[in-house]
Amino acid sequence: MTGRGEGTETVLRNELKEHLTEKILPFWERLADPEHGGFFGYVDKELNVKKDADKGCILHARILWTFATAARLLGDETYRRYAEYARESLKLFGDPENGGVYWSITFDGKPADTTKHTYCQAFAIYGLAAYYRLTGREEALRGAMNLFRTIEKQCTVYNGYGEAYKADFSPESNEKLSENGVMATRTMNTLLHVLEAYAELYRAGRDEAVREAGERALERLLGTMYNPEKHRLEVFFDDEYRPLLDMQSYGHDIESGWLIRDAAQTLLPAEKQAPYDAMCLDLIRSVYDRAFTDHGLRNECVDGANDELRIWWVQAETMLGLAEAWDMTREDKWSEALRTQWAAIRTMIVDKRENGEWYWSVREDGSLTERPMVEEWKCPYHNSRMCMRLMQKELPI
Repeated sequence: MTGRGEGTETVLRNELKEHLTEKILPFWERLADPEHGGFFGYVDKELNVKKDADKGCILHARILWTFATAARLLGDETYRRYAEYARESLKLFGDPENGGVYWSITFDGKPADTTKHTYCQAFAIYGLAAYYRLTGREEALRGAMNLFRTIEKQCTVYNGYGEAYKADFSPESNEKLSENGVMATRTMNTLLHVLEAYAELYRAGRDEAVREAGERALERLLGTMYNPEKHRLEVFFDDEYRPLLDMQSYGHDIESGWLIRDAAQTLLPAEKQAPYDAMCLDLIRSVYDRAFTDHGLRNECVDGANDELRIWWVQAETMLGLAEAWDMTREDKWSEALRTQWAAIRTMIVDKRENGEWYWSVREDGSLTERPMVEEWKCPYHNSRMCMRLMQKELPI
């Protein structure tokens, strides 16, 4: 098949909208905590809510982005009310003394983990910028700009961004964004989502300082973190950006394949975008060749060994990356891959229970792991963004 099929495209869009509005968003609506504010921070595999669990800032910022964007795109007053509620919830994480946002609070709103992580500040910006785009309320834009200035002042070092800080912004070790047995000073993951936040903030406020900072992040991803010989982004780095591990994160690379291109289109003039288009297509092709199967995308490859887990966010980002590759090339294989991937998600990842959402992860054979349905990293942002972005795009199927 070449080109667009209008009938099946309409069916796919309807499926995505129905999935978003009848499966994903209602799950998160039910997690609003009417007694203490915010959203419940933990739901186990059996859908039991742990009401006294700590509440994570990243989770709440992503919920804010999700409902604000859904309200803006769909014009739904229910989603707007949840966006208003999520905006008030995010205020619970602010530090009035030192600025910035804490990593987590207790179930009843007291500081829990007072780490100030650059990643966490970035997602608070992301949520607030989306809320401003919905409402036009200047206090939200001011809050996002204050966090932008906090990152640029408190989290910037001589060669980029630091990552983990104590409450007073003195540095601490970066366990939260390190894994696989290494302790990273710099991570691709943090820089990628700083870029994402800055692109959303620039769309909201058109501030030139934000655009310039976003351009610097783009340049560092292309010039320092991208490995063109290995067709991947390196993941973990020391202070001088030396890679610490032979690793390809398939999920981050295919996410980067559309996210970096989107940011470049937002932040750069057209004449500067070509190197980013080339990098993004290379990343998507690399992941497709190395990790794509007819039952979902592999997770990562470390020292030549593939991790075969199928993780919820990786599967969502695969849809977006495949759609971006089709947008750039119009090659038939991307439309076929999109159809295959959507079928795999519906079969393996979507929780068929009445009040379920997406499983955290399944094994290659489709059996469930023990991961919870909700915790500080398990959120509505990846799968809701997949639906909303694809609902707006020209699609090949």
